[in-house]
Amino acid sequence: MDSILGLLGGFGDVLTPVSLLYVLVGALIGTAVGVLPGLGSAMAVALLLPVTFTLDPLAALVMFAGIYFGGLFGDAIAGILMNTPGNSTAIAGSIEGHRMARRGRAPQALATSAIGAFIGGMIATVLVVFFAPALADLATSFGPGEYFALALFAFIATSVVVSDSVLKGMAALLIGLVLAMIGTDQVSGSQRFTFGNVALFDGVSIVVITVAMLAVGEVIHVASRIGRPDDRSLISSKGRPFLTRSEFREALPAWLRGTAFGVPFGVIPAGGAEVPTFLAYGAEQRLDRRRKTPMFGKGAIRGVAGPEAAGNATAGTAMGALLALGLPTSATAAMLLAAFQQYGIQPGPLLFTRNADLVWALMASLFIGMVVLLILNLPFAPLWAKLLNIPREYLYAGISMFACFGVYAASASIIDVAFMVVLGIVGFGMRRYGVPLAPVLIAVILGPLAESSLRAAMNNSQNNPLTLISTPITITLYTLLALVIGISAYNKLRVRQSMDL
Repeated sequence: MDSILGLLGGFGDVLTPVSLLYVLVGALIGTAVGVLPGLGSAMAVALLLPVTFTLDPLAALVMFAGIYFGGLFGDAIAGILMNTPGNSTAIAGSIEGHRMARRGRAPQALATSAIGAFIGGMIATVLVVFFAPALADLATSFGPGEYFALALFAFIATSVVVSDSVLKGMAALLIGLVLAMIGTDQVSGSQRFTFGNVALFDGVSIVVITVAMLAVGEVIHVASRIGRPDDRSLISSKGRPFLTRSEFREALPAWLRGTAFGVPFGVIPAGGAEVPTFLAYGAEQRLDRRRKTPMFGKGAIRGVAGPEAAGNATAGTAMGALLALGLPTSATAAMLLAAFQQYGIQPGPLLFTRNADLVWALMASLFIGMVVLLILNLPFAPLWAKLLNIPREYLYAGISMFACFGVYAASASIIDVAFMVVLGIVGFGMRRYGVPLAPVLIAVILGPLAESSLRAAMNNSQNNPLTLISTPITITLYTLLALVIGISAYNKLRVRQSMDL
């Protein structure tokens, strides 16, 4: 009852013309920035922090919340339309989303993404309002062994299950782990794979790797196919931005399953929404194989619905973890923590008593922001889809320009731009030979977490490997991993036998 009264009070504070204007501005900025490769919502918050210093705390935080969720909506737009996701959290949904766009169903793919993001974010935010303490308890139960098991689960799930070829999936995973090891060792402080180059001491930024593999690699891949017999021009997408009743019924279970994947990951500092989005994608892919006419690989609507709901559900509960624990579980959440501290507000267990009015107004703004984003994105899906009508030489030249701008703006380093070009060529080669990109990105994101967790677990147990399977959470994760591998191997064996027949 206290939560309901607090939330109603928050709506009363935020339902003013000024606050609603800042929600709208944040949603527009987040969506626009999300479309541009490399310029994620974390960078938008970082760039706006000095600008908003003179604003009222509620106005600034409400706008940042709009940017937070707007970035997730915008990330999916570029991924679905041009196969260049604005951020790594949109990769999984872009796989089938771009295939839908290639088949002339871009408005439906964008509508599926927008509705999924709305459903996932709404459910997660409702859970945060009523069950924030329970979600916080879940996060505190994770130790080094649990984090290592979680990272290993993500590695195997993306490289073996999601990939069509186990060998190519493991090769991609190895590439990502090598990239993750470049730089200064977290424990000993020694340099690894830097070859004495000072520019490599801090490693290769995830922004550089993401933009290079996704945006630059796609640009080179498209350019290499122009004029070839197998070259396919971008398809002009027409039609409704709304889903038919049958499409909605097909997507609804995937939205709910994706939300179930995303909710618990929001309170676990495991790299953001990448893991649950890929797990949701893998789950939908495995379920699709049981259907009489599998749709994955042809533009499956469930392949868009599940990951998009998972991504926004993770963002919703991540906001709860930030408010209740002061625990930033993603890069954007970390920037929001800095925004709170800028106004002398420290998120944590005492926040709901010391700054209750501000917190409940912020929670109310999340609900309003998601409604605003749905209104902005759903009717304008056909307009976004018209990006496909732009001549490719202009469209991909623009993507290249924004990719360079995004990478340079992140660190003001020409070296990073050079790395982006080199890794973009690697990404092109991987596309050319059918090597999946997802394991590379998951390895880069979770590789440092897996390494530090493994070393911490070994140090704390005097190098006893049994400590890695000594808790119910680790046993559950490894059991699920074994089941997933077994089911995947069985399904692939059945497919191979049917092809032989």
